[in-house]
Amino acid sequence: KNILLRRIIALIPIFLLLSQVGFSQVKPLIGVAGISHESNTFNIRKTSLEDFGVTIGESNVERAKRFFAGANSKTTSAGYIEGAKRFGLELYPTLITSAQPRGPVADKAFNEMMNEIITGLKAAPKLSGILLNLHGAMIVESYPSGDEEIVRRVRVAFGPAMPIVVTHDFHANITPKMIELCNVLITFKENPHLDTYDRGIQAADIMAKIVSGKVKPVQSIVKPLMVYNIAFQNTFAAPLLPITTESKNLEKQPGILAVSVSGGYQYGDVPSMGPSVVVVTDNNKVMADKEAKRLSDMLYATREETRINNPKPAEAVKMAMEHAGRPVVLIDMGDNIGGGSTGDSSFLLEELIKQGAKGWAMVIADPEAYKVAEKAGVGNSFDFEVGGKMDALHGKPVHIKGEVRSLNVGRYLETEIRHGGGRYWNMGHTAVIQVEGSTLDEPNLLLLTTVPASPNSAHIFISNGVYVERQKILVVKGAIAPRAAYEPFASILISVDSPGATAINPTWFKYYNIRKGLFGIERSEM
Repeated sequence: KNILLRRIIALIPIFLLLSQVGFSQVKPLIGVAGISHESNTFNIRKTSLEDFGVTIGESNVERAKRFFAGANSKTTSAGYIEGAKRFGLELYPTLITSAQPRGPVADKAFNEMMNEIITGLKAAPKLSGILLNLHGAMIVESYPSGDEEIVRRVRVAFGPAMPIVVTHDFHANITPKMIELCNVLITFKENPHLDTYDRGIQAADIMAKIVSGKVKPVQSIVKPLMVYNIAFQNTFAAPLLPITTESKNLEKQPGILAVSVSGGYQYGDVPSMGPSVVVVTDNNKVMADKEAKRLSDMLYATREETRINNPKPAEAVKMAMEHAGRPVVLIDMGDNIGGGSTGDSSFLLEELIKQGAKGWAMVIADPEAYKVAEKAGVGNSFDFEVGGKMDALHGKPVHIKGEVRSLNVGRYLETEIRHGGGRYWNMGHTAVIQVEGSTLDEPNLLLLTTVPASPNSAHIFISNGVYVERQKILVVKGAIAPRAAYEPFASILISVDSPGATAINPTWFKYYNIRKGLFGIERSEM
């Protein structure tokens, strides 16, 4: 017994050393969950559970497999995974889902998904913190801010002591209540969103510091009384670039944990609509308040630079035809698929044909027209009405004659970091129609897809056999997101003031619930 006791005593210094370097410590277990949706008030189509692709009752094991399978992308979730490795966290993924931007989320879908999240998180052995991967512009039928309601329910379920770190998209409409409900909120700094992975790592870093007791975050939010029009939400150019740079520089200062400048989402008719500044410090509320106000003032000071003066569809097509270089990229802002539009706007298609443009290519989501092309078969004639079928906002169907050039699966790979950081994309089954009047030198190519697909990658064309650099005109249905993919080779990009559910001109819409006096809403009743 004495020999055994002496051996145990001799091992005590070794155990103490191992404890100091962390070998005897169990990693903090961090729950991960999220429902991400950009909800467009002006899109009449509600977003359902089927749109999210959620299987009710699916095990956390299956969800975890999918979550960790995305580690090789550059998304926010991939950033969580990398951050957990770097900072000694163990992740416990539950329901993490998203849906194509569209109209507000149905109550039934939201409540069922929230039940899955709470049940999933409650099944964890013992959580030290929770990471919530949200968008920030989700509207639910009964909740103007679906994101706030998510955090509220998680907070109620796990109590005031549970650390909750939230990540948001750059287009978030952040509520002041959100700042009270979570410990830390971080938004993407960049638009196009090239920093999603970095923000995931940052969120994991801060979470690790919270659970280890190294920091006690406090945060402040200031919302300038303005709409920051999406036409000017390019953080890589003026007027936003200097403010984005300042937000990055501020995070290098001691005591500041995170600085987020959100451009807001102007297609949500809710009280929180508009830009926000959120500053998170290590237990220094005075500094957080001061810096948030300063950056908010910087945003408001640029308001006169955010007045729109973009060409309408007819003028934009004429400009593209007259431009000497190629390709000219026309950005169909009114049919911004990533902003909740339909993807079947026909205004630019109509003008291209009317003005006799040569060498153009564009994508329209029209499952009915695709079926006609598929039935005709490759090399055979196509004669059908295309586009303008989803609602009254996006034009009328255009009669197209031509030849079915190819039929494709519509899946492709993007190896570069593009908007959102995604690697694997699916535009649905796709037919390429060579429109009547085309030549080999100047083909007019209409791509018909079965689902609306945001043009975050030029491979939306390339994967379907379109030589993008040879085309005279490319039409992409987006806003700022496509710039990361098309600016490297485009001769010029022209943002078009086209009608639609995502029109950049606020006078196309009537708002009922936003704050009074917002600069940029040009309506007398406001």
